[in-house]
Amino acid sequence: MNLNLALPVGTTLDRFIMRKQEDFPYASGELSQLLRDIALAGKIVNREINRAGLLDISGAYGQQNVQGEEQQKLDVIANIRFIRALRNGGEVCAIISEEEDEVIQTGNTKGKYIVAIDPLDGSSNIDVNVSIGTIFSIYRRKSEVGCDGTIEDCLQKGTEQVAAGYVIYGSSTMLVYTTGHGVNGFTYEPSLGEFFLSHPDIKTPATGNVYSCNEGGVNSFPEGVKQYLNYCKDNGYSARYIGSLVADFHRNLLKGGIYIYPATAKAPNGKLRLMYECNSLAFIVEQAGGKATDGARRIMEIDPTELHQRSPLVIGSPEMVDKVQEFMQSEVTV
Repeated sequence: MNLNLALPVGTTLDRFIMRKQEDFPYASGELSQLLRDIALAGKIVNREINRAGLLDISGAYGQQNVQGEEQQKLDVIANIRFIRALRNGGEVCAIISEEEDEVIQTGNTKGKYIVAIDPLDGSSNIDVNVSIGTIFSIYRRKSEVGCDGTIEDCLQKGTEQVAAGYVIYGSSTMLVYTTGHGVNGFTYEPSLGEFFLSHPDIKTPATGNVYSCNEGGVNSFPEGVKQYLNYCKDNGYSARYIGSLVADFHRNLLKGGIYIYPATAKAPNGKLRLMYECNSLAFIVEQAGGKATDGARRIMEIDPTELHQRSPLVIGSPEMVDKVQEFMQSEVTV
């Protein structure tokens, strides 16, 4: 008998979450349920993405979001799916979304958590079959349980995150998350409808030879960033830029590399959103041994002042991030 035919399929996300509940002595299952709710919404969005071309749900929606960017149909669908899952789960009192102007009250006044979410990052790439993703952060509310979530609940520094993660929809769909005790990745098995642990205890390499940056705007980059890019080229590094943040970040997390989106003349405060993108990925990369900065400050120590605050982002392998900062600091001191 060929025993390979009956090899175990591995640890499911649900089972892994249950085993890890002991990491949170203050929790009584709510955070675990919240992570399951996010995973469920990720499965639904994965289904919608996979059949987008057949159902005419790719392409532009015809409206702009609060960022002034043209919404894609799947942006709207993903936003609805995640808000509905989080509202129905009952663990979240308020949600902030990249696609919404204001705080979304769920009606779950006893919920202990706040979620910040980019429901579908890189969605303009769906028409050309490029990997896209969902990015999320989870915070414990500061206000008293029993009332709606407040703006103060939502505007917390990245250091206050209790969990963060992303779902990447690509050649396979993966959920990667941290609760402050390392980073683990789960791959979706569609025939069983389950996420299985495939990348336990992810550690990013200390350095790499890949840099991810949109060099089309290099003429308006800070001088220190220009010098670092020249350093990369002089040392034979490879440029790898997909234009989908989750995809670029995921590759660099696993293989080593750096992602750079600096301030520019057109976007002097940077382009990426602190609450929906930068904080979450910073938490993940630090838990994996990497670093994240805006060029001067640790991302997770930046005080947020508005829901849709933007920030430059330098993130990835620690030695590469340190090198960028060396160039940027030398620019300041010259």
